[in-house]
Amino acid sequence: LFTLPTSPFIWMSDSSTVPEPSFATALVAGGCAGTSVDVALFPIDTLKTRLQSPQGFLKAGGFRGIYNGLGAAAAGSAPGAALFFSTYETMKPVVLKWQESVGLEDRPAISHMIAASMGEAMACLVRVPTEVIKAKMQTQETATLTQTFRSVLQETHGSVLSTFTGGLYRGYGMTLMREIPFAMIQFPLYESAKVWWGEHQGSPVNPLQAAACGSISGGFAAGVTTPLDVVKTRLMLGADKDGEFYKSASD
Repeated sequence: LFTLPTSPFIWMSDSSTVPEPSFATALVAGGCAGTSVDVALFPIDTLKTRLQSPQGFLKAGGFRGIYNGLGAAAAGSAPGAALFFSTYETMKPVVLKWQESVGLEDRPAISHMIAASMGEAMACLVRVPTEVIKAKMQTQETATLTQTFRSVLQETHGSVLSTFTGGLYRGYGMTLMREIPFAMIQFPLYESAKVWWGEHQGSPVNPLQAAACGSISGGFAAGVTTPLDVVKTRLMLGADKDGEFYKSASD
């Protein structure tokens, strides 16, 4: 998933006085945020996928059909984002309580990293299949959503899991290897930036300021994890420029 952070999280300098959002609130807010970001920035995601494609940018479609695969992205965006945000917000106070019990309450970044990693693991259960279909549609201009879905289900090369799910979960492990470091970099920076900004101005950050914090932290995290993202994209596409199937990330 081309991740640009937009978050409904509230500013929090004291977890004992600011209430955590409910599970339902995090679920709905996360789904809405994820869908709006993915749809609005989909053309950029298409160009990124084509740049990372082993067949090259122009052969993968160039600037043509930059909305190919939008249906697949939109279908998986809301449930994937909802799973992430709801898991993140649910687990963050749990991890904070654990930190307090072991004397680590003065290190809030730990709870952000652990909760975000759990959120990514849950979200990838939905995100990876939609990413596989989306990536193939972005690099195959003539394929429809139905044709691509059927084709992916018929793929049997790769892991043992492909016997049951086809190619829907190809690249799942690499996706986690990319998304978890991304989240562990992004969310501590994001939360710390909100706290610093709020304390500096003497009031909680507003949505625009929170978006600025998210953009900066997400951009930095994306830059650091781009090599992993390239490997993930190529594994999901399934084959190199000569049509040879990828067997592992080392290929």
